[in-house]
Amino acid sequence: MPRTSRLDIPGLVYHVIVRGIERRPIFHDDRDRTFFVERFAALLEETQTDCLAWSLLQNHFHLLLRPRSASLSTFMRRLLTSYAVTFNLRHKRCGHLFQNRYKSLLCDEESYLLELVRYVHLNPFRAGLTATLKDLSTYPWCGHAVVMGNRSLPGQNTGEVLERFGKTLKSARARYETFVNDGITQEAPEPEQARDLRRWLAGQIGRVNDLAADERVLGGENFHQEMHPVAEAEHPTALSLPVLLEQVATAFDVTPDQLLRRTRVLGVADARAVFCHLAVHAGGHSGAEIARVLRMSRSGVCIAIGRGEVLLKSRVDLLKVLAS
Repeated sequence: MPRTSRLDIPGLVYHVIVRGIERRPIFHDDRDRTFFVERFAALLEETQTDCLAWSLLQNHFHLLLRPRSASLSTFMRRLLTSYAVTFNLRHKRCGHLFQNRYKSLLCDEESYLLELVRYVHLNPFRAGLTATLKDLSTYPWCGHAVVMGNRSLPGQNTGEVLERFGKTLKSARARYETFVNDGITQEAPEPEQARDLRRWLAGQIGRVNDLAADERVLGGENFHQEMHPVAEAEHPTALSLPVLLEQVATAFDVTPDQLLRRTRVLGVADARAVFCHLAVHAGGHSGAEIARVLRMSRSGVCIAIGRGEVLLKSRVDLLKVLAS
């Protein structure tokens, strides 16, 4: 059965949920989280994307985003690919890190924004990662602390959230904190239950009967009819060989065509080795598949994989280019 196409319209708000494959952890420690947040913040500014709320848990994360210039699919592809490459290299694993495609709900901003901000920011508390709301206000892996002024994240639009609670910063934060605190007793469904979550959010504002039939939309039928779907984005988490070929070629300042054949051009041999390593350990491709693409023997690919790992460890600058 074909997958449903995405709704990907710049200027609108999306609730994005990303899970680890087989519900496995995607953050092992604070070093993983720090890299993710730094990459996330850099992309927010680079692509002029607004972040209205976010939270990281062990095996999934939530983002509330409004892309302005780049599409949501472009933003998520760059974020997830760069994180997956770095995570797999650091933890010496291969294959996909994330489960299927990320989930995204196109949201009726006027009706759902505040409820979504509260839901996303209460996730660490509901998961038992913080004991109290006071702890949540300083928790480094959630946008709530940024709204409260105790942390910073370039690209997070706290003003747009706080202006809905008061005219002065002090009063707005106090009312926002009360609003979030009022949600502590709410029994929210698990994010894995996308349909239940959508109906639950609609129930919080008394709009269940008005909810659009389209499960990609969090809003009423009138809102849904105003939206125009665009072509489905490609899977952002899969490192396809053509995409990887382009990335490695750029990192080594050679052409993709040069990577596909043996040549004495400076840097090509090293580039082919790095390509082999990443194709296996970040992309999950088989040695036989790589051998066919590069016209090498399987034993040659095995040797190149080892060389590629050594090169990546000694060339930190390559990771920056490959993560861009």
